[in-house]
Amino acid sequence: MTLAEAHHCISSSYQKILEYFKDAKVLGVTATPDRGDMKNLGEVFQSLAYEYTLPKAIKEGYLTPIKAQTIPLKLDLTGVGTQAGDFKTSDLGTALDPYLYQIAEEMSKYCKNRKTVVFLPLVKTSQKFRDILNEQGFKAAEVNGNSNDRTEILKDFEEDRYNVLCNSMLLTEGWDCPSVDCVVVLRPTKVRALYSQMVGRGTRLHPGKESLLLLDFLWHTERHELCRPAHLICENEEVAKKMTENMETAAYPVDLEEAEQQASEDVVAQREEALAKQLKEMKNRKGRLVDPLQFELSIQAENLTNYVPAFGWEMGPASDKQIKALEKFGINPDEINNAGKAKILLDRLTKRQNEGLARPRQIKQLEARGFQHVGTWTFQQASNMISRIAALGWNRIPPGIVPNEYIPPAETEGGSEW
Repeated sequence: MTLAEAHHCISSSYQKILEYFKDAKVLGVTATPDRGDMKNLGEVFQSLAYEYTLPKAIKEGYLTPIKAQTIPLKLDLTGVGTQAGDFKTSDLGTALDPYLYQIAEEMSKYCKNRKTVVFLPLVKTSQKFRDILNEQGFKAAEVNGNSNDRTEILKDFEEDRYNVLCNSMLLTEGWDCPSVDCVVVLRPTKVRALYSQMVGRGTRLHPGKESLLLLDFLWHTERHELCRPAHLICENEEVAKKMTENMETAAYPVDLEEAEQQASEDVVAQREEALAKQLKEMKNRKGRLVDPLQFELSIQAENLTNYVPAFGWEMGPASDKQIKALEKFGINPDEINNAGKAKILLDRLTKRQNEGLARPRQIKQLEARGFQHVGTWTFQQASNMISRIAALGWNRIPPGIVPNEYIPPAETEGGSEW
């Protein structure tokens, strides 16, 4: 059985269907695999079969590139409550009202020559904003679930009789107008799926359309993390935060892919300095087992260091079997906080062992003595150097060896570099 819009799978209506077909094999399909109520898709699905990301779709020419313009208008959301994992729409409408004229003025700077869809929290707010936009010289229309002329309005918008279409969350799913080239999200949300759906109304390809302009306002809230343009493209939250910081100081629309690359480089530079100190402490730490982070950095495994569990079973604690296996490999399991991380780490350790690469204990011993990236050495190269150090009583480095510059020679037929 194929389950469309699978991000709704936790809802009661979907659960009734799944319960009715409880013996069926289920394939979930969704363009937005996030849940606002923070329940995990892993409660229904066991694994991720295939993922086609937004950046890849843009690079391969199936979607329009996105440029985001951060508007330096701070909107205060500190008094807005939450409901079902997201902001209360009734509170949002009240919080937004004082800023509508200022928002319309900002839109006049960027949207006059664009075909724009605006998402708002309430019907009455959407209607009020339509009137304000028309006062500002836009040709704006509004649609909602009770609009008797909805079909006609949507048709007129598609045929350019209007250049702005305001709605209160009506057009997030099931509506397609490829000529839309500007999206304004005035319905702040913590739910990435909802945010992606709103922005997605403008990502379709259309003749003459070079990019989608996404207007991003500075929402002020002390308690909640909001979805921002960075969350459309970043998998790593640290990179998303840095990307958001960078974009807030930009005076022009920023291409999301370019911004993500710059933020990634910034984060790596910041992280390297912090990790260097942490790694130095780990190398000198006494104990039989190796810290996972030291091992990951030594073998240059960025995917392990940045791993974030996605499914329910991955988020659970490591099993006793996994803990024993990690200890057997020489890894300290106390630093592994979920079963998913334990699995991919064990998979990597097994693969390295089969390929004859250096073991974790060898890495710890040699890097504690100043050798670099021992994780890239073979088991035999590491073993040879350890034997040479042991022959000198463990308190000296072999003559002529500078640890931080040393590159092991290729193994001889006999397996020794002596």
